Amino acid sequence: MSTYQERILILGAGGQIGTELCEYLAEKHGSNNVIATDLKPLAYQPSETLDATNASALEELVDRYQITTIYHLVAMLSATAEKHPEKGWALNMDTLFHVLNLGKSGKIKKIFWPSSIAVFGPSTPRHNTPQQTIMEPSTVYGISKGAGELWCSYYFEKYGVDVRSIRYPGLISWKGEPGGGTTDYAVDIFYEALRKKQYTCFLKADTYLPMMYMTDAIRATVELMEAPASDVRVRTSYNLAGNSFCPSEIAAEIKKHIPDFEIDYVPDFRQAIADSWPASINDEAAQADWNWKPKYSVERMTEEMLQGVKSKLNL
Repeated sequence: MSTYQERILILGAGGQIGTELCEYLAEKHGSNNVIATDLKPLAYQPSETLDATNASALEELVDRYQITTIYHLVAMLSATAEKHPEKGWALNMDTLFHVLNLGKSGKIKKIFWPSSIAVFGPSTPRHNTPQQTIMEPSTVYGISKGAGELWCSYYFEKYGVDVRSIRYPGLISWKGEPGGGTTDYAVDIFYEALRKKQYTCFLKADTYLPMMYMTDAIRATVELMEAPASDVRVRTSYNLAGNSFCPSEIAAEIKKHIPDFEIDYVPDFRQAIADSWPASINDEAAQADWNWKPKYSVERMTEEMLQGVKSKLNL
């Protein structure tokens, strides 16, 4: 019986997801089989500096390391892309095509590409948003993710490329720095609570958004990638749910640990982005197809975030 050693390349490994995904996959497959790349040098080894918009440089790395699987995490996120629309579109789409074409040529056996709740828009049902529904995104980031989902499905149907995807909710982690997303208040709030015992939120107090602790998100990603291909019935992108909460609720959880913590609210342009997104997500397809189940409650997440940020800040 022939077997092959999975060799994994992570693009955008210095970001919020990549930081923890590298650690998780290295522990699972051995660090020599997980190669991290980013525009800037990384502490993780083995790693390479790479501009993922450079298709030939990407292909050279794939050949040199005999890569079998790519986790493509390069993206300009929602708030940043709204400031630089054409750059956001170009980065998000060009890099996806480079990776999909490596799959089409047969050089890559499997691809992970993250989508987002940003694919939904003001006309989408806001509560318990279904897997298949009206999208009509209103941000550059959402438009690029919506288009990307369709291209992933096209490459699967037309060329047999095994590309898999999750529509991430807001992701919360103490290990990686926020990357310019609308849900990043839910990371910043922990740092400011411990540094200053005060936080000014850029969203309204009652703005509900789907959120997930990073540990759950990383586990979901790898579980999807390890599922038999026959079980992956959604080839656009899977809805994924963790917890839905608003800023005032996470502030109340923090106050249980830091009683003199205070929060105020000064909504900015990100409020309109948040208002166009769902308040809660239906992920029954992921549950049915590859047995997805979240493990982290808001209470458990808050405890771990505070402990992690304290450690990181040496408090």
